[in-house]
Amino acid sequence: MSLLNKHLFSPSVGRKIAIDASMCIYQFLIAVRQDGNVLQNEDGETTSHLMGMFYRTIRMLEHGIKPVYVFDGKPPQLKSAELEKRGERRAEAEKMLAQAQEIGEQENIDKFTKRLVKVTKQHNDECKKLLTLMGVPYIEAPCEAEASCAALVKGGKVFATATEDMDGLTFGTNILLRHLTASEAKKLPIQEFHFNRILQDIGLTNEQFIDLCILLGCDYCGTIKGIGPKRAIDLIKQHGSIEEILENIDSNKHPAPEDWLYKEARGLFLKPEVVDCSTVELKWNEPDEEGLIQFMCEEKQFSEDRIRNGCKKIVKSRQGSTQGRLDSFFTVTGSLSSKRKVHVRKLWY
Repeated sequence: MSLLNKHLFSPSVGRKIAIDASMCIYQFLIAVRQDGNVLQNEDGETTSHLMGMFYRTIRMLEHGIKPVYVFDGKPPQLKSAELEKRGERRAEAEKMLAQAQEIGEQENIDKFTKRLVKVTKQHNDECKKLLTLMGVPYIEAPCEAEASCAALVKGGKVFATATEDMDGLTFGTNILLRHLTASEAKKLPIQEFHFNRILQDIGLTNEQFIDLCILLGCDYCGTIKGIGPKRAIDLIKQHGSIEEILENIDSNKHPAPEDWLYKEARGLFLKPEVVDCSTVELKWNEPDEEGLIQFMCEEKQFSEDRIRNGCKKIVKSRQGSTQGRLDSFFTVTGSLSSKRKVHVRKLWY
């Protein structure tokens, strides 16, 4: 089955897209590098996130996309165990990086350096300032950004959610886009997923899809041991819910976590804490050119000519002089190869 739309967006311009800001910034910190290191100015300040945000946002505007960046709020309590695990993985990566540096293994140095990349409050605050100066709106979510992105889509405020995190679908976004903010150098085609079509293709309800994602592992609770993607979807189709699966599965062979919080995780996906769409007003304003020069050039040491040229592109895109077509943003994804289908299947089940 094909879970990807064979065509990108409608060729009309003006689509509003909610973008998972933290995921986007993380991509920039990973991708925008020089000699394997993040970009820095003469004062040693990281600037990869600002460079990526500035130029990628301009490219979207030039192609008729109206980006709305959504920033994470306070993580839910259910995520505390996952955040603790991430901290442990970072500590392990630090050890492995030190070993790689000691023996000069450049490949491993690059690998473990990237694993240590973390989006900080300063990164977020600087990107918010940059977006304001560019005239591009952003929203601060009360909790998970993907959940508020989904709410904006369902509330008719935007066309789709753009993120690499497939939790956007679990939170119920009608349309999810992958690779919209990916590096141009990768030349990745934008993938468009329609949630209702996915449910039809795999024959599940929204609640069953959420249970499936919990079985496969999510950020909010553990999962049953020894259940792979194929077995998980078979069990959901056969029994309909995690409760029924627990009643019928061999608990010795497939033990569930002690005090398993799957019901709480399900509730978080079904009724997450999100932005109130009725209070959201999205406006794209003229860029503050002199403000951008002050921030990006005088403070962050970017080239003034390049920043002014970027401002001109923003103004031009607002005037409608750019014949932007969303389906020209990247190469359109065609039908899936067998190998790709397997990969896409594993994203959910």
